[in-house]
Amino acid sequence: MSGTHEETFTALRTQLQEAATAFADGPDALEGILLGIVDDVDRAVREPLEIFPVCHHSPASALAMARRLREKQPKVVYLELCEDMAPLLTELRNCRLPVAVQAFATDIDGFPADWSPLSVVAPITEASAEYQAIAYALDTPGVELVLVDRSSDHVFQWDARSGPAPEPDDPDAPAAEEEAALHGDAVGVEIGDLRPRFAELEEHLLRHGRVRHWSEWWHQYVELPLGDSDHDTYRQVMLLIGSLFRRLAPGDPRRVRVDEDRERHMWTRMREHLAATGTDPADCLYVCGAFHAASRVPEFGVHGTDTFEIGPRTATKWQHGLIPSSHAAIEAQFGLAAGSVSIAATVWAKNLKRTRVRPYRLAGQAGAKKPKKSAAAPAPVADAPPADRLTGFLRQPPVIDRLDEAELLGWSVDIVRAARRGGYLASTADAIAVFETSILLAGMRDRAKPTPYDFQDAAVTCIEKDSVPGRRDVRRLVEIMMGGDRVGQVGYDALPPLARDVHDRLAPLNLKLQQRGVQRALLDIAGRPELESCSDALWMLRYLMPHGAARPIMGERRLGERPIQESWDLALGTHERALIELGYEGVSVEQVLEQRLRRTAYGPQATAATVLEAVEDATLYLRSRRLADELGTRALEVLATERSVDGAPEVLCRVRRLLAYYRTSEPALPPWIEAFVKTGYAHYCTLLPTAFGDDDATVGQVAAMLGFLFSMESLALSLGCDRTQLELAVAQCHPREPSKTALLWAAQVQLGHLSRAELRTRCEDLLGNPLVVPAYPRYLSGFLHALEPVPQLADFVVEAVSTAFARLPDPVLLPWLPTLISTLRSGGAESAPLLIREAGRIFPGRLAALDEWVPPWRAEPAPAYPGHRADGGRGIALLAAHPATCDAVAELLGCDEPWQQVDPRREGVVLLDSHPATATALEALLAGL
Repeated sequence: MSGTHEETFTALRTQLQEAATAFADGPDALEGILLGIVDDVDRAVREPLEIFPVCHHSPASALAMARRLREKQPKVVYLELCEDMAPLLTELRNCRLPVAVQAFATDIDGFPADWSPLSVVAPITEASAEYQAIAYALDTPGVELVLVDRSSDHVFQWDARSGPAPEPDDPDAPAAEEEAALHGDAVGVEIGDLRPRFAELEEHLLRHGRVRHWSEWWHQYVELPLGDSDHDTYRQVMLLIGSLFRRLAPGDPRRVRVDEDRERHMWTRMREHLAATGTDPADCLYVCGAFHAASRVPEFGVHGTDTFEIGPRTATKWQHGLIPSSHAAIEAQFGLAAGSVSIAATVWAKNLKRTRVRPYRLAGQAGAKKPKKSAAAPAPVADAPPADRLTGFLRQPPVIDRLDEAELLGWSVDIVRAARRGGYLASTADAIAVFETSILLAGMRDRAKPTPYDFQDAAVTCIEKDSVPGRRDVRRLVEIMMGGDRVGQVGYDALPPLARDVHDRLAPLNLKLQQRGVQRALLDIAGRPELESCSDALWMLRYLMPHGAARPIMGERRLGERPIQESWDLALGTHERALIELGYEGVSVEQVLEQRLRRTAYGPQATAATVLEAVEDATLYLRSRRLADELGTRALEVLATERSVDGAPEVLCRVRRLLAYYRTSEPALPPWIEAFVKTGYAHYCTLLPTAFGDDDATVGQVAAMLGFLFSMESLALSLGCDRTQLELAVAQCHPREPSKTALLWAAQVQLGHLSRAELRTRCEDLLGNPLVVPAYPRYLSGFLHALEPVPQLADFVVEAVSTAFARLPDPVLLPWLPTLISTLRSGGAESAPLLIREAGRIFPGRLAALDEWVPPWRAEPAPAYPGHRADGGRGIALLAAHPATCDAVAELLGCDEPWQQVDPRREGVVLLDSHPATATALEALLAGL
């Protein structure tokens, strides 16, 4: 038998040797490559354990696999797939293909932290050889399926993540839609990566094959010829292609090392299984990519060496599950031409109908027909000695398919109908043009029957004009017409516990949540209180999942408020992958949310503002006082270690909200928030002088610090803080910017160190100084920010802005207006309404009264006390002439002495004229009463 094997490819070796001598300058290099390819094929064919080479998502491979499985009926199927994914394969029967088997890890140990999360996916379609092998092994009694490829952990141990992502090989491919992102940034594990790694070789094949991209070349020169070939021909041709691409690879050391390690790993696992079970290699089938089938490692074969040691896995905790996939996602991840997987699915259906081969499908598979009762399975056919099929295949002329006019005419009519529906002005003439152009393009490319790619080019040429009127261009319309971007679905039973729990909790909404697209949910919580749990789940999903998965249309969630009615747009079916990946993090959305809040609070980039946000979210979504107290204590620790004021505005906003919530819903404030206010008071007092002088600290941040100090002052003083610390901090502030100077003046007014009159005088002096007038708008910006810490200055700010509009020249005023608008927008939630209310109180309410209106700050002051008069005796005479007023004052003061006649020139009157302060104080007292 060994002699027979050695003579199998003798004729082919002779022909290749003659060709190498004839076409090369010297026979050594080319002859070595050509004869080496034949040796690789011969070695793989002679292996006792049958090697079945495949190409990923190839209809020809799937058809040959279905045929071979029914003929050979192996007892063990070795499959090139990550060995840790085996438990998930039984769940494929609960899914609608295409789906992807996923390994996911967030808690990594042994890998760089910036790699997290780690994700590995292996997409599976119905038109793939691996699915045929899986369905056969799982539904056939007595058959064992063994996954032999490296584990998901070893994928990242062996592969450096520095390489760029594969680019689609169609330069005119449209932009990826949401279906193309179903796999996220996961690393793809692919069976049968058959594509030249030698750029010049691929360019040569595309140019001489007269095709645009690799997917079209494979479809034309491999898929179609192998669609009707027998098993030996298919096997030898695939081994030939795998060996050719392997020997012409550029020799990237890292990639070659990874490929060879994978091959050593797989053969080591297979020999371990054979030794442990005692299975005859003749009863086994090894399904792997054609590239790996032509391996030359010493561990190759059942009699190979056992020198490879499989390293241990890291301590990374891996989660496994199934996620929905799509044709576009597979094309995007593995760099295939847009529409190639959809065309492959169409070719698969045609091959089944033409050859009448009965494929394997998992029992209970979604969308599968009930299997017909048939007779017992035929006995396995004995394998005949392999014969040389390559010589005949390589020498036979290309098969000339006759033009199927009915099929091409149907395509032409359908694409015109789809184009009209998409907004194109297409007509019957365009259908005829597409039909004729398809035939013309096929003839120019040396083929009688137009391929789907020829038809696609013809449709784009004849129908697409300067612009795309609708959402899809003509190329995308052809892809949809050829089979569309089929999107898989993971069944309820195959979902992780968290995803099933979400579907159960949202069941009262009576929606088909696994259906793709947007669905509207209306929640009348007041009428149906049981829907409040649905509302809680939806708000948590909105927090955890990507934008658009759960989007509120009506209703909001605030601290201390209960929902009444809500309206939601739900797209959980579209974002099913994100929901499944949530299930890898916990068993319920509450647990995942708590873990993420803790991760945020205790992360290295945590700030007091972000931790307070986590406290608010824990109270808002989880209603967990325990978690809120724990995170609040963490916020106190982070605040004490901060040395910048970047988060002061957000800290002020969140502390105010939390204080308002606890004061209205709790009998007493939590200890952590009291300690936070006390620590924050001292903390911001310490940073205040530095912030006023720091150019990097904005006026808004400094205003937020003052807002915290002034608004929390009463609570802080009651907790033991000293107001002297704030006064000393303000006294030590020496700002250089005009806006911060105005902010400091406002703080001094709040502390009583500066009166309103003095502040008004300072502003008048600024306007009176020609050198300062250009900078006056910056002072006004500071006053606008001062409304945050000192809202009592609203009337003065209205006065200052009005004065500025009245007195500033246009070259100064007009450039300042955008700054004014942006300042009001940034603080518009509180400042703008306050200014508008104050302006409404000061300005007249009617237009007619505006002409006679005098601003309060321009009104003449009340007459002052007249003081000393030259004829001082006249005042005494008046007092004596009208004693009633004096009697009333005497009675008020408790004086009952009688009136006496005195000389106006007496000493007491002179003293009163010399020192009028007593009379002035008396006047003020009487005015107050």
